[in-house]
Amino acid sequence: MSIFTFQSLAGGFLDEDLEHFNKFFDDWCIQFESYEDAKDILQTLENHEDIDIVEITPLSYPKYFFPSLQGTIYTTRQIEDKIICVVEPYMGSSFKIAICDLKTKKVRFTKTNYKNITNVESAFANFKDDHL
Repeated sequence: MSIFTFQSLAGGFLDEDLEHFNKFFDDWCIQFESYEDAKDILQTLENHEDIDIVEITPLSYPKYFFPSLQGTIYTTRQIEDKIICVVEPYMGSSFKIAICDLKTKKVRFTKTNYKNITNVESAFANFKDDHL
């Protein structure tokens, strides 16, 4: 499951009007189902040499695929049909581990709160399938 979009070499994703670059990828950004479709449109744009075609996946951009996932996402990994993320729900809060289900699109958090990034990274690295 992936989609393709245009990204400026300076950063930002091209909006659906093909005029402005948004800092974050959202529903207003142009999207393609295949690389070939994106390439065909890119060739028609001015300054196309300053734009890259990028692939957006649940691992690379989980907020797009799981809209209920809020906060800053620091790292992701996939275990079977789940995307596991380290999340800081809001600035200054404890870190959490989110389990995002690719089939149902539901997000749930483990019960443990982590005070610092070192602790959550250790838990994330040792996260086992039995937590799913």
